Parts: sequence; C-alpha cells; structure tokens
Amino acid sequence: MSDPSRPRASLRTAVVWEVLQDALDRRVKTAGRPALDVLDTGGGSGNFAVPLARLGHHVTVVDPSPNALFALERRAAEAGVDDRVRGVQGDAHGLFDVVERGGYDAVLCHGVLEYVDDPAEGVRNTVAALRPEGVLSLLAAGLGGAVLARALAGHFTEARQALGDPDGRWGDGDPVPRRFTAEQLTALVEGAGLTIGAVHGVRVFADLVPGVLVDTEPGALDALLKLEAAAAELPAFHSVATQLHVLGETPGATRGDDGARGV
Repeated sequence: MSDPSRPRASLRTAVVWEVLQDALDRRVKTAGRPALDVLDTGGGSGNFAVPLARLGHHVTVVDPSPNALFALERRAAEAGVDDRVRGVQGDAHGLFDVVERGGYDAVLCHGVLEYVDDPAEGVRNTVAALRPEGVLSLLAAGLGGAVLARALAGHFTEARQALGDPDGRWGDGDPVPRRFTAEQLTALVEGAGLTIGAVHGVRVFADLVPGVLVDTEPGALDALLKLEAAAAELPAFHSVATQLHVLGETPGATRGDDGARGV
C-alpha cells in the first residue's frame, strides 16, 4: 500500500485512512491520552505506520521481511518519527513471540490474511493483542474485484475459476493465495469476539479507470476520490471492490461517553 499522505496514492488508501483516523480519534477521547499504542502486523516499510507516528502515536511494526524493516527504519528517520516507530521481525502466527499480548489500543492487519495458513488464527492473534477497549483495522483482498478484473481483461475462464475456487484464485499463476468476501471477513472478526464497527469497499473503481485519465483530466483525481468514498459504504459495491476493509471493535470500544455506538 502507498503512503496516505501522497495525493496519487490516496486512491488506494483514502477510504481506509479516513475510517482508521476516525476510529483512533475516538479511542484517544475514550483513553484520555493523545498518544495511542498501535500494532501494525505486516506493516512492511511503514506506509501506514509512519503517517500514524506523525499524528503522535507510538507504532510497532511486525513484518517477516528484514528488507521491509530496514526501509521502515529509513522512512521513519526521514520523517523525524523514528522515536515513535519500532520494527520487529515476525509474523501473525508467532505474534506473541515478539510483541506483548493485550498491549495495544489498535491493531492494523492489512494485507496479511491472504498469506497466512489459518486466517481465523491470524485474526484471533491480532485481537488478543488488543487492550480491553481497542479497535482492529482489517484489510484484505476482495473476491469480487478479482473476478471483475479478469473478466474485463477478457480472461473469462480465469474469472469463472476465481468465482468458484474456495480461495478465490483464478489459476496457478495467481500471485494472491486467498481472497475474501465481506461476509467471510466479518465472520472472522465476529468469531474472534469483536463487534463490527464498519465495512467498506476499497478501490471499487480506482483499479478499473485508466491511469492516464486520472493523471491528465483536470479534476479527475478529486472526483474519483469522492466517488470511491460515496460507494465505499454501500453493500452493493462490496462485492466488486478490489479490497475490503472491516473495522472491528472490542465491546468496550463500541460505546462512546454518551452510550451511543462510536461508528
């Protein structure tokens, strides 16, 4: 994923960033402290971690790649937030070999479930890292987006293969090991004991629109961003989104000071 602070990259991150930032702002008010402890599993080179650190939060990134962690260290230093970003080598399966159980206000699990052997275990581990009042930001590849993309590219047999495959794969050459529907992701989150705060479709249109159009047509980028935001919450578009974002909340985090749902 790309840095949410970069305009062109915002096509891929804007919806997730807005939902996440709102959830963290509410958690700040509930916790009564401006800086939260955030765990970013599979956070790579810090595409979300560094912007979160710029907001004042303390972010621990767990990633299996030494190269990604080296890039994270460099990026954090360049942004002047290296004192608020920590990178450790590990993965979702052995998460508590490297981080504290129950030690985080928020956990990001972006682009991880596609690659783990047991997605349910991966979600349970991320939830176990949360404090009694915490939020989980879960982002994973969407099945429908892949089917639509293969069909529009003229690969109809591959589109049908993905549609019927248990893991949503279109063939042996598919680089993504697993894709999900919104129903599958919400079931995983609820099965781990969280309530669903929000579900959004991500990159509903962005991956289908020619890049040259967005880059050269005046106002196209802004208009496309607004279209993505408008469609993201509508269930009808979840089924064709390239990615799906689910915000899960512990029971204590779903109620604000007035007793109303936070989302």
